[in-house]
Amino acid sequence: MKYDVTVIGSGPGGYVAAIRCAQLGLKTAIIERYNTLGGTCLNVGCIPSKALLDSTEHFWKAKHEFSEHGLDFNKITVNFKQMVKRKQEVVNQNCDGVKYLMKKNKIDTHHGHGSFVDKNTISIKKEDGTTEEIKTDKVIIATGSKPGSLPFIEIDKKRVITSTEALSLPKIPKTMVVIGGGVIGMEMSSVYARLGTKVTVIEYAERIIPGMDKDLGRELTKCMKKLNVEIFSNTGVYEVNAKARSVEIKAKNKKDEELSFKAEYCLVAVGRIPYTTNLGLENIGIETDKRGRIPVDSHLKTSVDNIYAIGDVIRGAMLAHKAEEEGAFVAETIAGQQPHIDYNLIPGVVYTWPEVAAVGQTEAQLKEAGIPFKSGKFPFKASGRARASMDTDGFIKVLAHKETDEILGVHMIGPRIADLIAEAVVAMEYRASAEDVSRMSHAHPTYAEAMKEACLAATDNRALHV
Repeated sequence: MKYDVTVIGSGPGGYVAAIRCAQLGLKTAIIERYNTLGGTCLNVGCIPSKALLDSTEHFWKAKHEFSEHGLDFNKITVNFKQMVKRKQEVVNQNCDGVKYLMKKNKIDTHHGHGSFVDKNTISIKKEDGTTEEIKTDKVIIATGSKPGSLPFIEIDKKRVITSTEALSLPKIPKTMVVIGGGVIGMEMSSVYARLGTKVTVIEYAERIIPGMDKDLGRELTKCMKKLNVEIFSNTGVYEVNAKARSVEIKAKNKKDEELSFKAEYCLVAVGRIPYTTNLGLENIGIETDKRGRIPVDSHLKTSVDNIYAIGDVIRGAMLAHKAEEEGAFVAETIAGQQPHIDYNLIPGVVYTWPEVAAVGQTEAQLKEAGIPFKSGKFPFKASGRARASMDTDGFIKVLAHKETDEILGVHMIGPRIADLIAEAVVAMEYRASAEDVSRMSHAHPTYAEAMKEACLAATDNRALHV
């Protein structure tokens, strides 16, 4: 079989790339090593984690807030097996949706491990041990990433686990240590802390979510403490020992003080690494960098003229929506179009509650670049909608150029922020000023009004409701 384009990997980047190629009239194939489509995101990442995050947030609110709303229950309990079962049903529905999209767009799906024989030939090793080869003009590598670890930690998937195993534990643990206070670490900490697990987070950096604006990290720390999550920042783990029914963790803080922890599970959430091994890259002359990533040019083309790479296997943030944008970008490039991606405007989101999101530059980045800026901030405790829903933690901060008023960065923590960040992306995509947004009508009462108020605050300190 000969194809115009073959995509290796069916995660958000891969399946979007395949769909866009098919829409543009290219005969397209997609290769997926597992039995279900959707990659890490749909199977053991974005989708299942959000299902558990939503379920546990419902439980937390029912237990701690419903009485304030006049909703009284004798006893709130958790059916953890049903919660996990529902999570899997959500996963199955989404994976079946991708399968349907492949069929709808007449994309041939090949299940098995794909690897390069040469730049136009891909071998697919199937689950039964047989292999087939397909020919192709272009290839898009979209194989994603896998959980990372530290050299001295052995992931046994029993007591020392990754986010994959954390999504399907047999029961709610009494204690858990999470190594890593980034996005995955904080999301999974939220899930189990809400269910009653005593969660301890160990973060090497000076604060949690270290890649985001400092104010967001400080505010999220306060919110996590309300869930009884204990956070040790500026602390490095150096030893992890798994026992039959527990894990012992040893660490040192920046003062060189010894710290010891013991828990039923140790979740290692220190980031992810590109999945670029066993792809036969050596057969086509592609070498990865020190972090295992595939170097690409501005068109996301590798050193081989007909092969492209997208998503977690290349530079940049490991985000599903970043991979999707790159998938469409490469498909349109192959078809002779001239698409564009502004990586500065790819938002980042943490699905804790309150949610955290950001787009553009942080204060630290603007200072380092010597760009003059002004800041406007609006707290959700001053929002009528937030008061009505009892979601008053957090704020929206807008950073605008001091001279031109152009919005340079927006940093949010609060209710439904994962959706609200899109307003900031649209504004910045069209290079709006803070005053532009402040003069746009926002429905009342809504969480989105906080964006308008933050822009007013950035425009000569004109916020109305604080």
